[in-house]
Amino acid sequence: MNSSTRLVTMLEVAIMTAVAAVLDKLTLFEMPNGGSITLVMIPIAAVSFRRGVKAGLSCGLLTGLLLLITGGYVVHPVQAALDYPIAFAALGLAGLFRIREHYARKWKASLAGFGLLFAGAFRLLSHFISGVVFFKQYAPAGQSVYLYSFLYNVTYLLPEVIISFVAVLLILYSAPQLITRQS
Repeated sequence: MNSSTRLVTMLEVAIMTAVAAVLDKLTLFEMPNGGSITLVMIPIAAVSFRRGVKAGLSCGLLTGLLLLITGGYVVHPVQAALDYPIAFAALGLAGLFRIREHYARKWKASLAGFGLLFAGAFRLLSHFISGVVFFKQYAPAGQSVYLYSFLYNVTYLLPEVIISFVAVLLILYSAPQLITRQS
């Protein structure tokens, strides 16, 4: 990668990190004990699909750190890492499903869906572990803390993945240059 391409990639990561932080503040639904449905995944996914895993991980990590610094809920340093930089960096794994300009429309849509589900699953895993270890006191009496953490987190993450998928599809079909990269 030449220095010009690196610079453009770093600028895209920085801009999309800022966009992600703003979109995280536009809450569509908020859970009672943390977690919400936002549009934060869209810019991170866009960087990931366009520039690959490394850029996506960087964008997600920076987004998580920015969200942590600007109002994250912290009960323990490990919990903070799991719920912010690690969880959002995991969204960069969507870059494993890079979308190229010359791919057929169906293939682009499939890659976007698989990428968002894959990355969303790793974000879910991060929040799940945090919930099991640090928020077990919220599990109803008699319910498995593992089941509680899974159900609690999937309640807002699955709709966020679905909304992000629809938004990415709309972008793919109306402004594909924001998601795809020319070979």
